[in-house]
Amino acid sequence: MNQSDIHLLDLPNEILLIILKKLDNIDVLYSLFGINNKRIDILVEDDVFTSILNFTRISSITDVKFDRFCNSILPQINQSIKKLILETTSMEHILVGNYSNLTSLELFNFGQIVYRHLTDNSVFRHFFKYQITELVLHNNDEYSTKTSLDTYTRDVYAHIMVLFQHLKHLTVVASSINEYPPLSLLRLPPTTYFSSILTVLNINVLEFSDCLSLLDGRLKQLTTFIVQVGYIFYYPWIPHNVDVLQNLKCFSLTSYHVTCHYERSVFPLLRRITNLERLTLYLCVRNDYSFVNDTHLNDEILLYMPQLHTFIFYISTETVVCDLIHPKSNDDMQKPFINTKYGQMAYITESFYMFDNMCHIYSLPFAFTHLRRIGNKFPNIVFDNVTHLVAYDITPMKHEFFMRISQDFPVLKCLSIQNRMYQSSNRDEFMCDNYAAYSIIEYPYLISLDFMCAHMDYVLQFLLETKTQLPHLTELKVKYRHLTAVTMKFTRDGTRRNCSKVKRLIFEKPARFSEDIYQYFSSL
Repeated sequence: MNQSDIHLLDLPNEILLIILKKLDNIDVLYSLFGINNKRIDILVEDDVFTSILNFTRISSITDVKFDRFCNSILPQINQSIKKLILETTSMEHILVGNYSNLTSLELFNFGQIVYRHLTDNSVFRHFFKYQITELVLHNNDEYSTKTSLDTYTRDVYAHIMVLFQHLKHLTVVASSINEYPPLSLLRLPPTTYFSSILTVLNINVLEFSDCLSLLDGRLKQLTTFIVQVGYIFYYPWIPHNVDVLQNLKCFSLTSYHVTCHYERSVFPLLRRITNLERLTLYLCVRNDYSFVNDTHLNDEILLYMPQLHTFIFYISTETVVCDLIHPKSNDDMQKPFINTKYGQMAYITESFYMFDNMCHIYSLPFAFTHLRRIGNKFPNIVFDNVTHLVAYDITPMKHEFFMRISQDFPVLKCLSIQNRMYQSSNRDEFMCDNYAAYSIIEYPYLISLDFMCAHMDYVLQFLLETKTQLPHLTELKVKYRHLTAVTMKFTRDGTRRNCSKVKRLIFEKPARFSEDIYQYFSSL
């Protein structure tokens, strides 16, 4: 038999399974299920293809195909389905079936209005109340100062615990680059958000006191707690449970805002978790007298956790003590620590002003999505996971610096430039559109830029297409006078392309956009 005559069905089952596993389960079922071939039917009815179905990848499917899937395919495999991943818009069509083994549900574009609709729909209540033990919500609501967090917590987060009575795992993550409304318990009764069976919780909270409230005994079976805290404050007048948290095995604490209350807030909590096996910390600390270094981590945290086997962290410290910084060579800027059972660590130290010094200490490889206040001397490391970056310095950031950023942060989505120093003293460059001496920098995934704390030279650096190409930029935060200067009052052709897809334009003060702005930013 010639090689060219080999048919797909001539392959043994083992090879067919290897091929089919590389495809999406929905595509496999839609293409091969019910083609009157018993061998293929047996293969595609395997748990590998039917136990988990992700409908979010078929947004472009036609109504006819979607109807066929819901009406013909799902009823024949419904007893095999254990997890569904859905857009909330398609829930009503899919969840009308009888899925007796469905225990896990992941919902995209979830929000307060959607939740009200779901709870009013009796079709879903049986699944929610009696079957679902694992729930993942991609929250599409955007947090703003106008949001009533008390109301949101009571109507959404607390009600989830009431509706999903068998819930053991709950994860709430953001649908976009913007944060969703965090849980806030300060002004709500202590019985709010109670569960006697929840073991895994991943959620954002407003303040550190909310984190402590969740650990006050209302979630007694919690073994894994992943929490992002908006602000870490110390409130001595607010009483909290100080009992040892014996059940907690995995704890992750992330806070992107600087705190001055690290030792009085975080330390006492960590020392209550005596049986911790896995710890993740992302903290930004303001300290008047010392940096957080490897000795500090060992003496103040790790010694109190005898069962800990995994420690992933990033801690930045800002301090005013200038004699702690000593000049270092480039090789010393990224230096692994030795003699640690938790893996390799590294640090970056920088002195910006006499009383503005900073130290970053982190585990390798860098595991987080956010990195703040990186200057011209950041080390030669590829930060594969970083999507949000703040670049800060008091010396000019040249074109080569931003070339390094594009190379060392390959999946960067949000970039904030904080530098008041002009980039070039040659003002003729500001008027020139052609820079043959520079290689064009491309940020293929960048969708948000913030220049509110930057010299307008950096606005030009990014918006001028002969310097930088931003094919997916949709959000721009910039001072109005800087934007008018760089775009030459919205007439400059060299900056037009990078502005063409911007859907959200934010100035330092709310203002009505002129017709010139709408014409220049054609996607507004």
